[in-house]
Amino acid sequence: MKYHVLGLAVLTGLALTGCEESQHYNQAAELMASQAAHSAAPYKPGDDIPATAYMEHDEVYNPESVIPPQCYTKTDGVNNPCYACHQSYQGEPERPNAMRDGHLQGVYEFSDLGLKNHWKNLFVDRTDLIAGVPDKEIIDWINEDNYTPFIEKLKQDKQWRGEITPLENLAYPEKAFDEMGFAKDGSGWVAFNYKPFPSTFWPTNGSTGDVMIRLPEAFRSKGDVYNRDVYLANLSLVELTLKGLDKISTPTISEQRIGLDLNGDNQLTEISEITRQSHYVGDAKDALAHMLYPEETEFLHTVRYIGVDKHGGIYNAPRMKEVRYMKKHKFKTRQSLNSSYYREAKEKEFENLPQTLYLGDRGINNTFGWTINGYIEDKQGNLRPQHKQELAFCNGCHKTIGSTYDQTFSFARKVEGARGWGYINLKAMKDVPNKGETLGEFLTYMNRVGGGDEFRQNREMLQKWFKADGTVDKEKVESADNLYELITPSKERALALNKAYKTIVEEQSYLFGRDATLVEASNVLQQVDDSQAPLKKENQHQWDMQLDWVNNIR
Repeated sequence: MKYHVLGLAVLTGLALTGCEESQHYNQAAELMASQAAHSAAPYKPGDDIPATAYMEHDEVYNPESVIPPQCYTKTDGVNNPCYACHQSYQGEPERPNAMRDGHLQGVYEFSDLGLKNHWKNLFVDRTDLIAGVPDKEIIDWINEDNYTPFIEKLKQDKQWRGEITPLENLAYPEKAFDEMGFAKDGSGWVAFNYKPFPSTFWPTNGSTGDVMIRLPEAFRSKGDVYNRDVYLANLSLVELTLKGLDKISTPTISEQRIGLDLNGDNQLTEISEITRQSHYVGDAKDALAHMLYPEETEFLHTVRYIGVDKHGGIYNAPRMKEVRYMKKHKFKTRQSLNSSYYREAKEKEFENLPQTLYLGDRGINNTFGWTINGYIEDKQGNLRPQHKQELAFCNGCHKTIGSTYDQTFSFARKVEGARGWGYINLKAMKDVPNKGETLGEFLTYMNRVGGGDEFRQNREMLQKWFKADGTVDKEKVESADNLYELITPSKERALALNKAYKTIVEEQSYLFGRDATLVEASNVLQQVDDSQAPLKKENQHQWDMQLDWVNNIR
């Protein structure tokens, strides 16, 4: 299988930037020379080129697709959504994430190409596009299962060389998982209840979703025989070490079935707490590594439409916008990861554009030990593998930003311990604070951002949780019964967002942005002036995405 490096060139024909910008990049010049030998491009400068054309002709639209749309937010120096991604942990030398990019809250370090906002779907008013779509039509659409036929298609494709991740009834979680989140089909996937990352993953801003984890077979067995107690113990140990804890509560586990004393009382009994161990149990031989997953850990993440029941209730719809997959194909020590971060910094210092290592059917390699793949709807709503340019977008979050735990988000945000095993349930969570803070995380976020989304354009959130003077209504937010009440939309907004996203599906314009915005964004920069600081010093914040569940049991 051939490996290709994506995102290093500004090409002629379909490129939206001129030769003046591309002269700084030798590889761009070489590729442009090779293109000159080809026949004339089917589009001319100034044409409104569709996203599908870039993929069809293998022309790079946005070499800086690792800069997500949120990075172009107009902050006015005070509205700060940046802190959720860009963090430095100088006082924690043992933390494997050595990106330490908290300073990016106060400075733009974009390449010349990155200064232009290529996410032009943000600037489309979709009001007229969705005006004639009947509610019944979109409800029927979101209630279709497009995951099961996709998996069956992959199974039948003898040429497919990527992963296949069947999970029976995944479109219908109540059928797919038991009360503790274990997949009923025996596939080894386990769903967990976690707090959605602010604020792109709040249902009110366009999508619902879930995440499942799967550990390798050795972590699920003892003597080559499946052992649920072993699996529960190892899942708990993964959570313990990723979060840097010394002990953690667990569902009831039989130490006798495992053959080890895991709570330190020198007896083999049924336990509900595990203390830190040197190694995983059962057939697994791996040592626990601080804030790192074991090799071959897998994640499955579905991004779904917003389900709306007949009473206006919000739920995770059967239809999936995307299925995202990650596998830790290689374990890297903290020292090795430091080298990877140093390499990234060095490449940026030499003004090299971001690189994405494409692995064909297997997706992309983020060069930090993880393989990432993704599937998205085609024009008919069937899931398809993402094009390499669409996949490059994934590295923006799962490669080098300072806030992640081993390049991931959701598991560090799992409800801690025993209470967090089970399918995501917003009604079972309150707005607890982050580690080291006292106010609820989402309350804090809305206060720092100045809105209910990064772009401050979610009018429903502004009307519901903000005062007339634009400040957050602290008492009202804190009185919310649960996260469901806090971050789910009305029926009307949910249906409108679903309709808006479906227009992107019909256009297949994901290269231009995947955010289901209803109107043209007004608080987003189309061109960055890097001489201006994004945020004043007093509006920059230290933050840890991990949550203080234990001290804030509601």
